Amino acid sequence: MDRLADIARLMIVSDLDHTMVDHHDSEDLSLLRFNALWESNYRDNSLLVFSTGRSPTLYKELRKEKPMLTPDITIMSVGTEITYGNSMVPDDGWVKILNQKWDRNIVSEETSKFTELSLQSETEQRPHKVSFYVQKDKAQDIMKALSARLEERGLDVKIIYSGGQDLDILPQGAGKGQALAYLLKKFKSDDKLPENTLVCGDSGNDAELFSIPDVHGVMVSNAQEELLQWHAANAKDNPIIIHATERCAAGIIQAIGHFNLGPNTSPRDVTDLSDSKMDNFDPGYEVVKLYLFYERWRRGEVDHSELYLAKLKAVCSGSGIFVHPSGVEQLLRDCVDSLKPCYGDKHGKQFRVWVDQVLPVKISSDSWLVKFKKWEQSGEPLPSI
Repeated sequence: MDRLADIARLMIVSDLDHTMVDHHDSEDLSLLRFNALWESNYRDNSLLVFSTGRSPTLYKELRKEKPMLTPDITIMSVGTEITYGNSMVPDDGWVKILNQKWDRNIVSEETSKFTELSLQSETEQRPHKVSFYVQKDKAQDIMKALSARLEERGLDVKIIYSGGQDLDILPQGAGKGQALAYLLKKFKSDDKLPENTLVCGDSGNDAELFSIPDVHGVMVSNAQEELLQWHAANAKDNPIIIHATERCAAGIIQAIGHFNLGPNTSPRDVTDLSDSKMDNFDPGYEVVKLYLFYERWRRGEVDHSELYLAKLKAVCSGSGIFVHPSGVEQLLRDCVDSLKPCYGDKHGKQFRVWVDQVLPVKISSDSWLVKFKKWEQSGEPLPSI
């Protein structure tokens, strides 16, 4: 299924740092809980959009560091870049919009006159974004003066302050909110508007997401003061925006349930993964469940019992085949048998398993082809070089 070509059941638009990704969660459990929920219930009929202030360089670094899923759409550099799919194909229409009344050279020239501004790293300087650090007590005065100067030079810009230190200068038409509005307009013009949209954030540069009409919103419990102040001043009576009581990705899961947007029980929160009940069979869910069982088996978190393996084999069709990326084929039931000798070999280690892009296709009345990517966090230290 091409999810961009169909009407999405749910579109989640989430910031990354301190929203989808909890940097204080050393085992990334809330993120892994969300991953399992998304792949088992939403991947094949919904859209996942990451909206981050990070540049493409820092976004890719985060993906190497954390067990993140592959989004359908990525909005980067505070809403100045929109890309699609794993190949990150840019949206040329968005680029044309941002070029209006924007001149990066003039921005650089005028900002150089403010000694209080400290330029961020080269990776964070983008075609439609110039980024600085500035002390919190000086931010408002500098923003006001800089805005006036750039307007005098004929530019139409937006200045965003977030995180208590980050100052970004963008074209007026840019920003996380405008990027989302642009996407929704595109979907609507193609009669593909998602049935529901949930935006998720924690800081000042996420505020625009919550100003888009008719979308649900969740400020995670760890949201920063600047976003809470914006909410109190602009949207405190909006019933479709909530302040979650859970941190980061756990708060997103909480919001899915609060607004009744779909299933909100992650398979990671299900204790017995050996249930062989086949009613309402969902191949995506079964793949997620299989690899969660695999993780728990190797961590020694389930009973070392033949009964567990027997139930797991009962779910597998006798003719079910697992095709390794190398091309080697093996009966699914034989795969289950191969688990026996590795019980508990990862006990006490930070061994985690997650699947990404789980996409089932029905190929006959009783057969499915399920493609997916499986990732493991070994829990072992990297070898020294």
